[in-house]
Amino acid sequence: MEKELIIRYHDYESLDDLDAQGHCLVRQAMEAAQGAYAPYSHFHVGAAVLLSDGTMVQGSNQENLAYPSGLCAERTAMFAASAQHPQARFEAIAVVGCNPEGQWVEAAPCGACRQVMAEYQQRQGQSIKIYLYREGGKVRVLDSVEALLPFNFSADF
Repeated sequence: MEKELIIRYHDYESLDDLDAQGHCLVRQAMEAAQGAYAPYSHFHVGAAVLLSDGTMVQGSNQENLAYPSGLCAERTAMFAASAQHPQARFEAIAVVGCNPEGQWVEAAPCGACRQVMAEYQQRQGQSIKIYLYREGGKVRVLDSVEALLPFNFSADF
């Protein structure tokens, strides 16, 4: 039996086209990228998680010579948010990348980060909006983790 998978998302031409909360969240992710420890890849990634109480928690990629001991920006932000605000739900996450030349470029979450997002979304029973900053100042917004990882591992909570 053949089936079809449709992934819906919104593309914005500019960060300024987002609502104030989305704009602020992406800016927080950009600020977080400045704190990345990336001496091997020279690729700085920043993430910011918006919680249900309005708090924004930042994270950046943290590399380590003993690969793969480092951690992606997305998981750094999500784990910190969960540890510091265990009762809050995740409303959204923004992810940005900065290449070795200092240019903002798209940095889509890796598979491990997507799965962690999926589990937080499943646990809380509410979608997590995802903002991906892209080349030229554009922003892609996905309404749910399923748009990034439609066939995720799942568990009954």
